[in-house]
Amino acid sequence: MSRRGDEKTVNRVDKLKPHEQLAAMLADDMAAMNALIRERMASEHAPRIPEVTAHLVDAGGKRIRPLLTLATARLCGYGGPYHVHLAATVEFIHTATLLHDDVVDESARRRGKPTANLLWDNKSSVLVGDYLFSRSFQLMVETGSLRVLDILANASATIAEGEVLQLTAASDLATDEATYLQVVRGKTAALFSAATEVGGVIAGADEAITKALYDFGDALGISFQIVDDLLDYGGATASLGKNTGDDFRERKLTLPVIKAVARADAEELAFWERTIEKGKQQDGDLDHAMALLNNYGTLEETRQEALAWAEKAKQALSALPDHKIRDLLSGLSDFVVSRVV
Repeated sequence: MSRRGDEKTVNRVDKLKPHEQLAAMLADDMAAMNALIRERMASEHAPRIPEVTAHLVDAGGKRIRPLLTLATARLCGYGGPYHVHLAATVEFIHTATLLHDDVVDESARRRGKPTANLLWDNKSSVLVGDYLFSRSFQLMVETGSLRVLDILANASATIAEGEVLQLTAASDLATDEATYLQVVRGKTAALFSAATEVGGVIAGADEAITKALYDFGDALGISFQIVDDLLDYGGATASLGKNTGDDFRERKLTLPVIKAVARADAEELAFWERTIEKGKQQDGDLDHAMALLNNYGTLEETRQEALAWAEKAKQALSALPDHKIRDLLSGLSDFVVSRVV
C-alpha cells in the first residue's frame, strides 16, 4: 500500500470511537472469539439453544466486556491462545445474565429488538441462560488456570448476588446510595473488573498490574451503569434500545431517584411511595418524577458521580506501561461518560 493509502487508513481509524479502534486493532482476536462463540453456542440435541442465543448475539452490542479481556491480555504481552477463550467466557456470562434479567424485569426490548422471552418464553430464556453459564465454565477450565477460574467464578456469584440484592432493594425507599453502589458493583462492575483482571492474569502480569487492571474495570463498570441509569431519565430511545422512563415504570430505585427521595418533603415522599413502593402509577407521573429530579438537581449530581468514576478508571491506568492500548482504554473511560457530558 502507498504511503498516502497508509495515511488514509490511519486517519479512518483515528476517527473511530475508542472501542471501535480497539476492535480494529484486535480484529483477528475478535474474529477468533466470534468463531469460538458460534462453535460453543451450538447444541446437537436442542436447536432452540442456538436460536435464542443467536437472537441476542446477532442483535449487536459493542462487546466491550470481551474486548477488554483481549485488550488487557495484549497490553500485558500475552502471546498464547487462551485470551480468546476468556473473552468468549466473558461474553457468554454477559449474555446469560441478559437472558435472565429480561425474564426478571419482564422486559420487552433489548438492544432495540424484542427480547428472547417475548419471542419464545421465559422458560427458554432461563434455560438457555443456564446453558451459556455452563459453557462459560467449560471455557474457563480449558485455560488451565485455577486463578482465572477463581476470578470468573467469583464474578458469576457476585453478579447473581447483585441481582438478588437489586430485587429486594429496588422498590424500597429506604435504599440508600451505599446499597445502590453495592448493587452496581455486583450486577455490572463485577464482570468489567473480572474481564480486565483475567487479561493480565493469563499474561502472567505481576500483582501491581493485575490490581490496576481490576481497579480500572471496577471503576469503568460503575461509571457505565450510572450513565445507563441516568440516560433512562433523558436518553433517546434509539440509543438506549429501550424506552425512556423504563426504570421508573419498573419501579427501580436508581441513583437520581435515591438522591431525590433523600430530600423529599412529605408530599413528595407520598408521591414516591405511591409510584415506586406501591406501583400505583398514572398518566403524568413520569413527567412529575422528572420535574422533581430536575428541581433537586439530582440528574446533574448523578452525572458528576459518573464523571468521577470515569476519572478513577483513568487514574488506575497510570500504573500500566505506556502502550497504544492503554491510551485507548483511557479514551474508553471518557467515551462511556460522553453520552451525558
